[in-house]
Amino acid sequence: MGTRVSYPASVKEEAVQMKLAGISTKEIMDKLGIKNKTQVKTWMKWYHNGETHRFHQPVGKQYSYGKGPEYQDENERLKTENRYL
Repeated sequence: MGTRVSYPASVKEEAVQMKLAGISTKEIMDKLGIKNKTQVKTWMKWYHNGETHRFHQPVGKQYSYGKGPEYQDENERLKTENRYL
């Protein structure tokens, strides 16, 4: 099994914006250094399903279906929301 690669949320968001602009998956992969085309497809699926909070989760940390991230306090939740906005 291969090594897992963690991409920053900014790369994921940029890949989604590029895909929405009509840029091919191959070009996105070359420009952003993404190794697997299914990764871009996954991020697009999250975007279309309104699960953009998943862009900020670490590798291997999957939340249960229908639930968002758990926060330690209200400030942490607001910081995450502000990063998204």
